[in-house]
Amino acid sequence: MPEIGQRRVMGFDFGTRRIGVAVGQELTGTAQPIAMLKARDGIPNWDDIGALVEEWRPQLFVVGLPLNMDGTESEMSLRARKFGKRLHGRYHHEVVMVDERLSSFEAKGEVLARGGSRDFGIHGVDDLAAVVILEGWFASGA
Repeated sequence: MPEIGQRRVMGFDFGTRRIGVAVGQELTGTAQPIAMLKARDGIPNWDDIGALVEEWRPQLFVVGLPLNMDGTESEMSLRARKFGKRLHGRYHHEVVMVDERLSSFEAKGEVLARGGSRDFGIHGVDDLAAVVILEGWFASGA
């Protein structure tokens, strides 16, 4: 198993309709978007996640925790925690929950700055939000 600081990490932006996925390397502190998976009321197709885990072989999962702006938890926070527990139960890797406030806002800003579509309902930014979450975790030195 790679040493801490050299692990491949998979990040998730949990949502009820889509789950963004990114992968990154602790050593470089950078991440790249790899998928936007459809979810049905927050439940993904676990075979799709399994295929990504098999392909990228992460040693750790980072899941965005959608907190209210005042730092309190919401119903979505509980659902994201449940998703994280299911990841751990299925793949037996450590799961770190990370405050994701404003990650989608930041991802939308990046898309607009590049001249991308403003129709985020159709053209989601969940995979880019997963990058923001993961790179934020790397930068925190956690």
